[in-house]
Amino acid sequence: MKKLNNTLPNFTQAISQLIAQPSISSSQASWDQSNESVINLLSTWFDSLGFSVNIQAVPSAKGKFNMLAKIGSGHGGLLLAGHSDTVPFDENRWLTDPLKVTDSDNKLFGLGSCDMKGFFAFILQACKQLDFASIKKPLYVLATADEETTMAGARFFSNSQIIKPDVAIIGEPTNLVPVVMHKGHMSHKISIKGQAGHSSKPASGVNAIEIMYQVISELFKLREHLNLSYQNEAFDVQTPTLNLGAIRGGDNANRICGHCELDIDMRSLPGMMDEELIAWLAKALQPIAEKYPGRLTIAELDPSSPSFQQTAESELVRTAEKFSGHHCCAVNYATEAPFIQQLGCQTIVMGPGSIDQAHQPNEFLAHSEIIKTDLLLKKLINHYCF
Repeated sequence: MKKLNNTLPNFTQAISQLIAQPSISSSQASWDQSNESVINLLSTWFDSLGFSVNIQAVPSAKGKFNMLAKIGSGHGGLLLAGHSDTVPFDENRWLTDPLKVTDSDNKLFGLGSCDMKGFFAFILQACKQLDFASIKKPLYVLATADEETTMAGARFFSNSQIIKPDVAIIGEPTNLVPVVMHKGHMSHKISIKGQAGHSSKPASGVNAIEIMYQVISELFKLREHLNLSYQNEAFDVQTPTLNLGAIRGGDNANRICGHCELDIDMRSLPGMMDEELIAWLAKALQPIAEKYPGRLTIAELDPSSPSFQQTAESELVRTAEKFSGHHCCAVNYATEAPFIQQLGCQTIVMGPGSIDQAHQPNEFLAHSEIIKTDLLLKKLINHYCF
């Protein structure tokens, strides 16, 4: 079943080739790119190893693609999943070329080295060392699109329900610690429509900044209510969060501000529903909306990502803890895990590298991760597929 192919790259070559293919996803059109070149590269590699490869265009994201590679037959098996895109970068803050791997100080520097193109290079190397002739359950490799923005790839794949693995591991950077819980994420734009006018006659206009000041006051009250009412000790930030991320309004000191916008995000604890948070937000701002009819609107910025929780008593968690040598934990950031979990499989997040490096200039993957990750992946594949 396994095809011998001596032309496949080694680990350093593979991660270098992946990083050299730009695949930025961004809500700003000037930054946003297709991930097709990364998907085609991965497809070529896994096809050479004897995997059947299926590339699907993501309907809600133009120029974006998912790849599912499969080897073995039957039911269940193991899904190794990750995203093929990266965040934008500020080249002036990088000490090296972000699209070229630089090997320095026992680290591999490059955009996506840990978040998370490196994970696919690890999967490739592990698979090169395995003899799939005796495989008993299927091994799947999933590369998704647009995780860094809308998670459109994972949403589409989850809705397709084309596979039913027993277990799934998403290789986000966790220092190989099994993550079994994370917060949800939603973002909204609050807009105030005022009435512009000359600043010398305040009564002739409606100042949108002044109304937004009242909005912010109510948001602080809502945040305090959430902090007092909801806690989960598994997280280092034990409460839901509400962040005021960006504000825009006005154009000149001597004009009454005619329009003001505030972008916020909220991160929910497991067990909290998106509908609850939206209802609380609307209720908090209702008095202002009634005071200024037709001037306040709330709109979703990006589709929300639900919170995630995998029971710590599951077989996958016990196995991951045993093989990795780490106890499971919870994290504050969001991943594709809740969408993959909808396939009906036990799901964890566990991968090489540190989340502290993700989305940062001079992102790197430490050499010390290479042998540990290779051994861990081979143990997991053997355990669930052979």
